[in-house]
Amino acid sequence: MIRFKSRATLVTSAVAGIAVMVATSLVSTSATSAAPLPSWCGPKKITMGFTDGFGGNSWRLVTTAAVREEVKLCPSVTKLYYADGQGKTDKAISDIQGMVAKGVKALVVFPDASQAMLPALRSAYKAGVVTVPYRVFPGGKDGKDYTRFVGSDFVLAGKLWGEWIKKNLPNGGNILRISGPAGNSQGIDESKGLAQVLGNDPKYKFIGADPFEVTGWDPGVTQQVLTAAIAKYPNIDVITSDFGPSMVSALQAAVTSGWKVPAIATSDGNVLGCFFKDNSPTQPNFKLMTISTQNDHSRLATDWAVALATGGKLPKDTAYPSTLFEDSVSGKPSPVQCRKDLPGDVYLSAKMSGDRQAKLKTN
Repeated sequence: MIRFKSRATLVTSAVAGIAVMVATSLVSTSATSAAPLPSWCGPKKITMGFTDGFGGNSWRLVTTAAVREEVKLCPSVTKLYYADGQGKTDKAISDIQGMVAKGVKALVVFPDASQAMLPALRSAYKAGVVTVPYRVFPGGKDGKDYTRFVGSDFVLAGKLWGEWIKKNLPNGGNILRISGPAGNSQGIDESKGLAQVLGNDPKYKFIGADPFEVTGWDPGVTQQVLTAAIAKYPNIDVITSDFGPSMVSALQAAVTSGWKVPAIATSDGNVLGCFFKDNSPTQPNFKLMTISTQNDHSRLATDWAVALATGGKLPKDTAYPSTLFEDSVSGKPSPVQCRKDLPGDVYLSAKMSGDRQAKLKTN
């Protein structure tokens, strides 16, 4: 069992954390008077909304806190409203409608349900709200269905995983893919990237659901899905996942039962790094590679929304990059990290320090 100093680990707390941010909340914003204003902060005063399709995991907790930090840098944003869709598409749609009714001038949306969110986004945009969906592509077009989509190159993320797999498992193997909601563009693009690198090599075989096993990015569901897959497929050589820490509970239980952990290509998290540190000495096949979990993608989306609504300078970046973070084999750009003085549910690749993340409220 992995033990940490304070807040309960993702293994035990993230499922309970579904209640972290279940209601719409109002956050007052103010910038530090002595700090220079960022270029994306224009002079026009606005209120802003941030709607999250599913706020019930620790990654969303940090991501939402990042939005709040970013907004405080711009005094032109006088209030920030937040709403958690709780993994329910109808509520996520209603949350967008509620933000429009509140009169927000800028709206950042994590559209977990992808194209099902497009009509609500379009309606907000047509109502004159600067509407910026990010991360999961909802379909539609900039300037027609919403103001600006701020994505990431998830095909590149899949390629990075694929290249690492090809280098470290040159003899091939069975690959199990895990992602969030059914049809989400992130998981689809990651699978495309994997296929571009490995799909034409018969030594590598994708097992499980195509294009990925569906978890909704819910740690409780992930535990069920991965436990079932481990039982169904006795020979798993690699697991890929875009929310690595959510797998640890199932991995720990499987190890206790004598299962051998395969290679894993995923996203980072303290609980996962510490699981690796604790188990890799007795697990010869357990290699770990992570890309940055991208908590700060929400900052870039916020910068775009605020710039467009307040008359600030538009950000230079139009998409958030996928970057390699840890590699247990090469140690580059970093070996696997573990800080047991911090909770498991912190993300050491994030701009916000692990110590700061540890102080975030979880209930």
